[in-house]
Amino acid sequence: MKYAAGIDVGSTQTKCIIIDENKQIVARALTDTGANITRAGERGYEAVLAAGGIAREDVLCVVGTGYGRFKVSFGDLQITEITCHAKGASMLFPDTSTVIDMGGQDAKGISVQNGEVVDFVMNDKCAAGTGRFLSTAAETLGLGLDEIGAISLQARNPVRLSTVCTVFVESDIMSYVAQGKKTEDILGGIHSAIAARTIALVRRVGLKPNYTFTGGVSLNVGMVKMLEEKLGAPLNVSPDSHYMGAIGAAVFALEHAMSTAAVS
Repeated sequence: MKYAAGIDVGSTQTKCIIIDENKQIVARALTDTGANITRAGERGYEAVLAAGGIAREDVLCVVGTGYGRFKVSFGDLQITEITCHAKGASMLFPDTSTVIDMGGQDAKGISVQNGEVVDFVMNDKCAAGTGRFLSTAAETLGLGLDEIGAISLQARNPVRLSTVCTVFVESDIMSYVAQGKKTEDILGGIHSAIAARTIALVRRVGLKPNYTFTGGVSLNVGMVKMLEEKLGAPLNVSPDSHYMGAIGAAVFALEHAMSTAAVS
């Protein structure tokens, strides 16, 4: 059996996927990117090979994507995360028309047709509506990032944030804590504000079902619910949604390997 690999070097985490000749995921690995971006891709690749018990020589092609894609020096190709997210989303959910991606440092809206990018918009100048914003909120409340989504679902009287700026969110939260607001209501307000901001961003490329939610924030059940409520439509979410860029990269790698083999 031969394989193809996708390596998504993000700002906070590196996601790696290996697929077989039938486009089935056979191994996945998630590692912290850390300060050494050059080393991050290699570390992630070593981890995913070990996870699948796969030898390097059995991997036909490697594609790098994400923030640090050009640092994947051993990769055969480097492809933008926009293109890879569209590819991955369309592989897992073929009817995808709009991809909503929320990562550690940016948020994106991607209009997709038959797996191809039609248009896209990105918020990479401000951390509002990203994993970093949620991480700051969690830390301020003394909670783990993996806890806040479920807690936000318990909100009965969500607060209204005066800002969705990461710089000021801590003082905003502490003000509500001082007023005696419940943690779940504070988190409910935070998730509502981020969802509204994200939808406003994605609206610039058109809000067209079916929607697929990707990126690390897609693991947050509170954000999934809030986006669905505001969109008035369900979101496609996979347990592998945070690997979507790497999945798309792996599919591109396999297609490149197959086309090269066909030519030769």
